[in-house]
Amino acid sequence: MKFGFVTCVQLGLSSMEAFYHSGGKLDFAVTLPDDIAKNKSGRVYIDNFCKQNDIPLFKYESINNKTLIETIRKKNIDWLFVIGWSQIASKDFLNSTKKGVIGMHPTLLPEGRGRASIPWAILKNLDRTGVTMFKMDEGVDSGPILDKIEIPLDGKINATKLYKLVVDAHFKLIRKTSKDLLNNKFKLIAQDNSKASIWPGRKPEDGEINLEGSIYDAEKLIRAVTHPYPGAFYFHKGIKRIVWSARVLENYDNNIKNSNTIKFNDGVLLILNYC
Repeated sequence: MKFGFVTCVQLGLSSMEAFYHSGGKLDFAVTLPDDIAKNKSGRVYIDNFCKQNDIPLFKYESINNKTLIETIRKKNIDWLFVIGWSQIASKDFLNSTKKGVIGMHPTLLPEGRGRASIPWAILKNLDRTGVTMFKMDEGVDSGPILDKIEIPLDGKINATKLYKLVVDAHFKLIRKTSKDLLNNKFKLIAQDNSKASIWPGRKPEDGEINLEGSIYDAEKLIRAVTHPYPGAFYFHKGIKRIVWSARVLENYDNNIKNSNTIKFNDGVLLILNYC
């Protein structure tokens, strides 16, 4: 069986490494051109890994490029992994392999189809999230499921920690399923569309702290969009401050003046790290 990989982020590189740890071999890899999406969250370059493992590497801005699709067909790729690639795959791309295209989504599908999975899991106060491996179809994260791994959450987790847990879960899930994929022994389970939810994408401007809102919503937003995301922000004396971490002060003396605090109607937030 021949396998390929499409990725440009750390999640994908970790998954490639996990596939090799499990005895797999890649016959083909695709990533973005070096000068594209330099500021993309988690952006990495897979050139060294491909060179070390003699994997032919191709660089395209779009996975729907006709030349790329034809190359996949000519190489007779059975399964193609696509991880962390922010484009909707065309029908021609999905049909370019002999068996299918495998995606990894950082939620417990069918919950949380769409974008910004890590921030939304925190913003929605979920008590668990996870990573789902599925066969891609023409919908958005809607194809049949191969397997899942759960990640428990608490009310203190931030995006930095959750991102690492998601990377680790990708590694574990690839290792868990690789043997069955290599031996062509696995079961696909259709998603229950009645339980599906779609989470929209988020932009850097969505990180603005509502100074008229609740302190608890502000603290949660800061945790949700801290590194590797653009960060939560507010304006102090006309200057934009990006807040990377903060905590709610249980006791606060109103007579103390501290530029590293934000007063809300329901409490005071201490800024621990900002720029």
